[in-house]
Amino acid sequence: MNEKRDLPVTYDPAEVIDHRPHGLRDGLDGIRDLMDRLLGAQGCPWDRAQTLDSLRPYLIEEAHEVLETLDADDPDEHRRELGDLLFQIVFHAAIREREDHFDLDGVIEAIRSKMIRRHPHVFGPDGAAPRETPEEVEARWAQIKEAERQARGRASAEADAAIPNPLAGVPKALSSLQRAWRLQNKAAAVGFDWPDVEGPLSKSREEWAELEEAIEAGDAAAIEEEFGDLVFVLVRLGTKLGLEAETALRKANLKFERRFGHVMRRCHEQGIDPTTAGLERLDGFWDEAKAIERK
Repeated sequence: MNEKRDLPVTYDPAEVIDHRPHGLRDGLDGIRDLMDRLLGAQGCPWDRAQTLDSLRPYLIEEAHEVLETLDADDPDEHRRELGDLLFQIVFHAAIREREDHFDLDGVIEAIRSKMIRRHPHVFGPDGAAPRETPEEVEARWAQIKEAERQARGRASAEADAAIPNPLAGVPKALSSLQRAWRLQNKAAAVGFDWPDVEGPLSKSREEWAELEEAIEAGDAAAIEEEFGDLVFVLVRLGTKLGLEAETALRKANLKFERRFGHVMRRCHEQGIDPTTAGLERLDGFWDEAKAIERK
């Protein structure tokens, strides 16, 4: 039997550990040293067992944890979570490097070249301070991105590359709300959009009526379709109101968790089983939570 190794019971996430005694350099070079050590022959068995597929959920999770720190407005936690996200990028690059595809320098070169190419108002031959509005910059960005896409398409399929597709490049792995927002913004960039908030507001009423009709008809497939249409239009309505649906829903989720937590606490305080308390009593506790928040 292996002897159990004693580990510290408590940890301080704010502690700054001196990396130099471990042979790790400062800055970005140091995190590359760290990754090489973890994936080395004497490194971490768990890290060495990972693949690009096994790392997928961690990449998504770390990105969302960064967003949570923004909601909490906690700069120090934001710093730590950005580090976690950066580690995932370094991890992916390290695996690709071991497959002889590219390394972290290649990742940095790719984004550096892209930013120079897509900011001609900054890095172009005129190379002066920006003289365009943010909207003009965004339109130019979309044009350059489409030209890049067509250039890549010509290299692999000349015929397909001739067909403009403003929606190309929106990741399918995004959450459905976030992807709807991105798709709509891409379409709006070429003029496919309502001119003001009245358009999606009217359309949302239309979609609501169609959903009610599907419910009355008991048509499950139609209900799903009309429900999806309604949510899609509400995403655009949010944009017209200056909101991002993903952020709004994330905040609504947090609010629900807070208020439902109050409901559970009240049940515990009164010795009530929530599963048998009944909706009326649970709703009463919910209304208490709302009143507390409004004060």
